Amino acid sequence: MNAATATAPPAARRGGRANTLLWAAQIVLAAFFAFAAVPKLAGAHTAVAMFGQIGTGQWLRYVVGTAELAGAAGLLIPRLAGLAAAGLAADMAGASIINAAVLHSAAVAMTVPLCAAFTLIAAARRAQIRNLAAAVTRRRQPLARPQSPSP
Repeated sequence: MNAATATAPPAARRGGRANTLLWAAQIVLAAFFAFAAVPKLAGAHTAVAMFGQIGTGQWLRYVVGTAELAGAAGLLIPRLAGLAAAGLAADMAGASIINAAVLHSAAVAMTVPLCAAFTLIAAARRAQIRNLAAAVTRRRQPLARPQSPSP
């Protein structure tokens, strides 16, 4: 134990440990989704066949692959991690519905827990999401016009 941890209150130590575990989970999930996106974007036979079964056309394969790759990158950027997790939670919710209702696949046993994990990450990073939204809205506000003096 060093001087910093010896004097830090217990809540601060737990918060630091939780943040470290959260980042570790984000890194592992980012790697998983980067590897999952590559076959979709590269046109692997299994991905083409699966999206063919869905019946929407291959454009959805490109959209999903791009969203998963962008989400994986976003999980590694502190300012975007919460938003990326929320997006990947939505992606996994859609995948769960498609796997259960259309494909009748056992993959739903993997997509539902992933959806829950991304929802928990997004909830833990909700302050980052709020800060990002505030930064975007600040930039979009029009500049105030100088008022001319009244005659």
